[in-house]
Amino acid sequence: MTIAPEHAGNDTVRYQAMRDIVERIQDGVPGKLEVTKEGIVHDMVSPGGPHEMTAARISRRLERVMPDDLLAHTGTPDVESLHEGVLRHPDVMVMAWADMEVEGSFDPRTVMAAIEVVSRSNPDNDWVGKMRDYPLLGIPVYVIFDPRTGEGAVMSDIHPTPSGPRYATRKDFVYGEEITIGEWTISTADLPRYSDTTG
Repeated sequence: MTIAPEHAGNDTVRYQAMRDIVERIQDGVPGKLEVTKEGIVHDMVSPGGPHEMTAARISRRLERVMPDDLLAHTGTPDVESLHEGVLRHPDVMVMAWADMEVEGSFDPRTVMAAIEVVSRSNPDNDWVGKMRDYPLLGIPVYVIFDPRTGEGAVMSDIHPTPSGPRYATRKDFVYGEEITIGEWTISTADLPRYSDTTG
């Protein structure tokens, strides 16, 4: 669900107002709140077992093949661009340990890849919203894992379009195949799927 303030006004003021709302209510609502150009996105269902297990397995597989000065981070904080007015929280962020030594949100320009596990309650947030926002933030690689279908996609090669920066290259995959994220190849075998009763 997306909530947009009625009066857009100045973009910076509008963004700060939405940012303040998120900070005030995040702990009191279920799920996750993020800020986009369209407003506040609320993924109402907290991630369940298959979602969290997918993120953990992908993180572990990446860290096995990456150099020691990089990590596939699954925690907080968010990535934020004040200039673009966007606050997002990738499920996994590939970045250098040194770039974590900051107060507050991470600079999205230090994120080498953003990885999302599609939420059952709001799949458009990953397939549409973040497909738009991550190239805008300058994140060079965006990977989607979709436990609803057992499929996903790796997006890369940001290029300008009339609608703003977009990924020029998309490589679809099905669970079980090997995929390349940046410079690293990992397996997508044995990733959990959503059942009729999980999310």
